Amino acid sequence: MDLWVGLLIGLAFVVLVLWYLSWTAARLDRLHARVEGARYALDAQLLRRSTLALELATSGLLDPASGVLVAGAAHEASAAELDERELAESNLSRALRAALAEPEAIAAVAGNPRGAELLGELDAAAKRVQLARRFYNDAVQATKAVRRKRAVRYFRLAGRASVPQSFETDDSPPAGLADRVPGAA
Repeated sequence: MDLWVGLLIGLAFVVLVLWYLSWTAARLDRLHARVEGARYALDAQLLRRSTLALELATSGLLDPASGVLVAGAAHEASAAELDERELAESNLSRALRAALAEPEAIAAVAGNPRGAELLGELDAAAKRVQLARRFYNDAVQATKAVRRKRAVRYFRLAGRASVPQSFETDDSPPAGLADRVPGAA
């Protein structure tokens, strides 16, 4: 009788360990899918911001030097490869802040109905980029935390999935843009 009890306890322990490994592998798979979805959302928001910046630059509402600066940075950001993307997006943020640094520059653009609309859309896009980047980086951190667990490493539960990397870039919009654009919130 003691042998059967010992076997049942051992079997229950093995089943429990296998269930935990299966649950952890499924969780890790869901986290990797979440990272991938967040990356697509981030890419979409970055593309939207660079498209709006290029539209603003080519609208003729900015002074010529600022227009060239923003257009070049927007084109570079939209065409950048993955390994160059963070720098290109930071450069676009800096170019937008430089072009819209002065309240007079914003007022000149906002004085035109299309310009005010573009500035409002650009402000909203900049906020969505910040949110999308935050969601992506949160998903990356959650995935990395699970991947650091011993069971995941010892049993290779991550498979061949690469370790996700956070996306660190300067995504600050021009200071006070929302305060100075009519209708932007």
